[in-house]
Amino acid sequence: MYDNLKKLGIMDPETITHYTLRQEGVNDTLKIYFRKEKGEFFARSLKFKYPRQRKTVTADSNGERYKEVKEINPVLRYIIDELDNLKLIQEDKDVDLHTKILTELRHLQRVVSNKITEIEADVEKLQAKERARKLK
Repeated sequence: MYDNLKKLGIMDPETITHYTLRQEGVNDTLKIYFRKEKGEFFARSLKFKYPRQRKTVTADSNGERYKEVKEINPVLRYIIDELDNLKLIQEDKDVDLHTKILTELRHLQRVVSNKITEIEADVEKLQAKERARKLK
């Protein structure tokens, strides 16, 4: 019945509790969470990235100018339809908007912080190479 979920390797879709969907650059990231088994500290989850589909459409009524638009991958659309048909735990669907915004903000802060650290390390490498070049 859930052919697209089975293609992802999810043989028992009834164990899914909820999912999240984020747009990160040119990709959509789908994260599927499963029911926590007895003895586990954290619930298991799977993460999938799908590139956004690019389409060229006319930008004016004359058909002289075109623009590129990006939209959700059709395969991902089918997967989301199947996930929505599962009628996941209602309390997860009724998440308070305030909590959702704070959660996404914290996620964004972690992503930006990690990226800043990565860039600073690259700058430090460049500076070390420059110092080594000057000593020669």
